[in-house]
Amino acid sequence: MTNQQELIKALQAIPWFQVMTAEHFNKIVNIARVFKFEPGQVIFHEGDKEDYLYVVLEGRVAIEISIPGRGRMRILTADAMDEVGWSSVTPVVRQRTAGARAVLPSRLVAFDASELRKLCDEDHDFGYFVMRRLVNVVAGRLMTTRLQLLDMFANPVEQKEE
Repeated sequence: MTNQQELIKALQAIPWFQVMTAEHFNKIVNIARVFKFEPGQVIFHEGDKEDYLYVVLEGRVAIEISIPGRGRMRILTADAMDEVGWSSVTPVVRQRTAGARAVLPSRLVAFDASELRKLCDEDHDFGYFVMRRLVNVVAGRLMTTRLQLLDMFANPVEQKEE
């Protein structure tokens, strides 16, 4: 199987691409590629500039943020079919809001964020389709973050006096 065939097969397995029109599917295929990551390998750091929106095909990815006094903290574990790096597609804030690291051997499909934004601007039906799905990702991450914050405030870290 060629890389292009492997990519098409991988994309066809992702539920939200299964309902795309053939025209939109072809557009997304042209800006996608597959990456492999080993356990512990950093996919991107919190604060990095834009590059890719990812969908986990296989494996597991830790989404982490840095918290003063606590260090790096996992706020979410992304599994197969979960999106990672949604902030790269936002129209203004194109900086990573968290970091991502492979927990298990992982295979991710990556969409060039710059090209994806361009396609969304050029074809508003395509853009609506993409942004509608990404807003669900953002809402889910907001809920997860909210629960993490509630837990953090309920169990504060004691500061050592010097």
